[in-house]
Amino acid sequence: MSTLLLIFASALLLVVSGTPVARWISLRLGIVDHPDVRKLHTKPIPRLGGIAMVVAVMVALLVFEDRYGITQMVSILIGAAWVSLLGIWDDRWGLRPIYKLIGQVVAAVILIVAGVQISLPLPEYMNWLLTVVWVVGLTNAINFLDNMDGLSGGVTAIAAAFFLLMAVQSGQYLVGGLAAAVLGASAGFLLYNFNPASIFMGDTGSLFLGFLLAALGIKLRFPGHPVVITWMVPVLVLGLPIFDTTLVVFSRIRRGLHPITPGKDHTSHRLVYIGFSQREAVMALYLVAGVLGMVAVFVAQADVTEAYLLGGAVFVGAVYSMWRLERIPLEEGSSQQSASSDQPSTVTGCGAQDPPSRHSDR
Repeated sequence: MSTLLLIFASALLLVVSGTPVARWISLRLGIVDHPDVRKLHTKPIPRLGGIAMVVAVMVALLVFEDRYGITQMVSILIGAAWVSLLGIWDDRWGLRPIYKLIGQVVAAVILIVAGVQISLPLPEYMNWLLTVVWVVGLTNAINFLDNMDGLSGGVTAIAAAFFLLMAVQSGQYLVGGLAAAVLGASAGFLLYNFNPASIFMGDTGSLFLGFLLAALGIKLRFPGHPVVITWMVPVLVLGLPIFDTTLVVFSRIRRGLHPITPGKDHTSHRLVYIGFSQREAVMALYLVAGVLGMVAVFVAQADVTEAYLLGGAVFVGAVYSMWRLERIPLEEGSSQQSASSDQPSTVTGCGAQDPPSRHSDR
């Protein structure tokens, strides 16, 4: 437990002290989100805050994490570093979505080679395929969720806190150390990123956090509990980003748009359209993420009947919520581009959001 506290505290302190440095570097390199008529902020906002989180997590784990399972830990960190490099490139020069997707698949393959993969009672190739889909999907889901000040970082912190709790309960200290580092880094970054943000994490941070959360969901195990139940646990913990991405993709396809067309049609935007302030929308989504985490903790200890009744109730609630949110009228121009759009910004990190939010939208 003392090791986990050290990892958490060191990641937190490194982000708190390192984010101003990342802000200075971002300004010096000109990697900023410039204001225009589509945005609320009136001055350039640095968008390389993710660098501070990458450094904090890496240093905290390499210095304080136990050497048990070092091969898998190194593979996770290599994959995370790789997707963060893709994010840096996209934040600085722009990167076509197809190249970003290929890079994320490579990162998922790194995990599989090291033995970090989904292990369901299925043919091996199916587990490999599911691992790639899970890693790429979650990596982009956190990137999609980074559409309002403090949203992605806060939801990541909540998810990491529940992963940490369940890892401690089951004695999984590799998972616990990784979760503690992610929790410390994302919580520390909120000091600068909560509304009104003074720095954005960019793709550098959102892709990095999404990849680590995906790896945590794979690595978390529940000895003595059947996999027919425990597969639901990471899905529930990460239910909010999964829900938001599903809503956005479905909504855009229904409207004849490309799924990665930029638009103000995320869950957070729709809450603002019905009267929430930006802060209220973000806090409401924090609450949803916390409730889903508590449901996941219960499911992890439930029997099959209880788990599926509760999981089914969550699924029905999600479908109903998606239907209600999809009925909310969107502002004209909430999807700014045609279905043929293929700009680098379509799956990028924060920094260029239309009103009512402050970040770039996917």
